[in-house]
Amino acid sequence: MNPQSILKISGAIQFIETHLTEKLDLKRVAEGIHYSKYHLHRVFTNIVGLTIHDYVQRRQLTEAAKLLVFSEKPIMEIAMMAGYETQQSFTNIFTAMYKQPPKQYRENEKFYPLQLMFHLEGEYKMLYRKDTFKWEIHFATEDDIPSWMDLVRLVIDGFPHLQEDEYIWKLKGYIKNKQALITKDNDIAVGIMLFTYETGSIDFMGTHPFYRKNEIPKAFLDKVMSELIQEKEISITTYREGDKADTGHRKLIQQLGFAEEELLTEFGYPTQRFILPREVPHES
Repeated sequence: MNPQSILKISGAIQFIETHLTEKLDLKRVAEGIHYSKYHLHRVFTNIVGLTIHDYVQRRQLTEAAKLLVFSEKPIMEIAMMAGYETQQSFTNIFTAMYKQPPKQYRENEKFYPLQLMFHLEGEYKMLYRKDTFKWEIHFATEDDIPSWMDLVRLVIDGFPHLQEDEYIWKLKGYIKNKQALITKDNDIAVGIMLFTYETGSIDFMGTHPFYRKNEIPKAFLDKVMSELIQEKEISITTYREGDKADTGHRKLIQQLGFAEEELLTEFGYPTQRFILPREVPHES
């Protein structure tokens, strides 16, 4: 990953946003920004963490969901604006991602985004460091909220039903109680975590897509387990197996060592609880 690649992908994202109500695929986007589609696929997936197909689909469905709640346009018209030729094909994928058909989603009047537009501006100096370093993790303050929310918008695909106003109100409570951790690359938040001392639960954990390979989640867990929650089991919830809306969050949780527990329904959404077992010290 280099600054030129980030600039090229920013161009691709701008092209996608400009043509969001049209039928888009890798070939169309590559031609639009005058780039090899093979290189675009590889670089886009590496930087954004999603294929162009998945990113476009999630952005179009998010805009469709917004129109369902905030407009009176017929569902067929919204389906066509989202790039679908039939209402049934739109209904099928919308239901798979939002866990309710478009008509019911409209009646519930509760919009939430599957995917927000990626904003990649900024200097990512630590991304290019060649030396070995340890992430400095701090308790967040209210001054961190703008950069915190920038990161939340980048990783919102992992947290269905997230409402920003309600989230910020709760975040301030976590910050006040010293249950919000952050690590930054200068002014950019690259890792964030909310946790609860009393229950040992990880209530939110996000890593900047550029830093997915920098073991930030592990650094957070090491700090929580060694310094902050030493006697309770650590738990987290994420997507159930086979959920089409999952862009890889369940796999990440399992790679961190969490083990499957009971199925849950949170805010009307099917999820699953995971537990991170503590290592039992061996007797000498």
